[in-house]
Amino acid sequence: MNQQKSYTGSFILLTTLFFLWGFITVLVDSLIPRLRELFTLTYFQAGMVQFAFFGAYFLLSIPASYILSKIGYKKGIILGLLTMATGCLLFYPAASYRVFGVFMLAYFILAGGMTILQVAANPFVAVLGSEDTASSRLNLSQAFNSLGTAIAPAVGALFILSDTIKSKEEISALSETAKETYLASEASAVQMPFLGLALFIGLIALIFLFAKLPILMSETSTGTYSQAFKNKNLMLGVLGIFFYVGAEVAIGSYLVNYFLDMNLVEVIKQNGFMKSIAEGILNSGLTDNDNKAIVGVFVTFYWSGAMIGRFVGSYLTKIMKPGKVLGMFATSAILLILISISTTGLVSMWSILAVGLFNSIMFPTIFTISLDGIGELKPKASGLLCTAIVGGALIPPLYGYLTDQVGFKSALIFIILCYAYILFFGYRNNKKAVSI
Repeated sequence: MNQQKSYTGSFILLTTLFFLWGFITVLVDSLIPRLRELFTLTYFQAGMVQFAFFGAYFLLSIPASYILSKIGYKKGIILGLLTMATGCLLFYPAASYRVFGVFMLAYFILAGGMTILQVAANPFVAVLGSEDTASSRLNLSQAFNSLGTAIAPAVGALFILSDTIKSKEEISALSETAKETYLASEASAVQMPFLGLALFIGLIALIFLFAKLPILMSETSTGTYSQAFKNKNLMLGVLGIFFYVGAEVAIGSYLVNYFLDMNLVEVIKQNGFMKSIAEGILNSGLTDNDNKAIVGVFVTFYWSGAMIGRFVGSYLTKIMKPGKVLGMFATSAILLILISISTTGLVSMWSILAVGLFNSIMFPTIFTISLDGIGELKPKASGLLCTAIVGGALIPPLYGYLTDQVGFKSALIFIILCYAYILFFGYRNNKKAVSI
């Protein structure tokens, strides 16, 4: 009985980690519009924020696995949390001195801690109870990860995007006293949310320090990375993860700027239903908020769609072949992007937001299909698939560069190509019966 209570408490603690990294991953997106104006960045340069963030997954996924095998998973989780807290604390000097390079370093350190957590948390959830219910526990934890991604845009709109940002020319026109006052307020808008996160993360690390968690055995697989690289379907799956994460993050990162580019603020203000949604989330009148906050609240629907779709997709993969479901969802994402490209106003906005619904099952489905039938290579394969999250570092700045050259709508063709590859991967594996 005591052991069961211990497992329940451990599961709750671990699930907070899933929520935490989902929340922080998307909260990063809220900073991009602000950083772009504060540092007068191009869309390509703004996309480099995601490069620093997701690049950590590419560089640290496999080393994180090695570290955990040396210090254990509990200490690994604490190390990951402390690393994340350090990254959050670095936002303070970065905002105070307005040094973009320090922001990039902070993102990288933050993501490094999250990489360690992702490698450590999943095995823990799998062993917290019987093997028969392991999948159910993992799905529940992932649902809370989606919950974190769903509410982060609203938090970002409230605390990061809510005030009006002056242009470089407007700042130059201010008196020295007014300029110092303005820059201090701008720094505080970034500093306070991340200081709060650092304290919260530190508290969780302290709880884990005293928590009694099951001891996990280190990896005992005899498979090699050389063997994994020779598995064609696995390597195609690695590309699938790369394109999926890149496409999802690229869309989410630029939604605020995309909506502003389509002049949707006035459309929202003139539509009673849309206006009530924005005012309800912001808890204030639209005239009291910056345009970025007004459109930013709707990004919540993009990420909350992924949470809803995960439950729907979980049922569909029980009655249909996962490869077929993956192909259906990729096709739907492509069609919705095409609608957004060819329309304007609220139709264009809601169609691109609805892509989030069909992103939902892509990561776990691609992941599981890629691991099917590879036996002892699964640990090595998992490391390679996690490394492919680097797609979130490379594709957003490429999309940003294309946006600088040809505009948002034309640049979305590049994102369609990413989903086209996922459609191909799903079609290729349509005959495989894999459950997720």
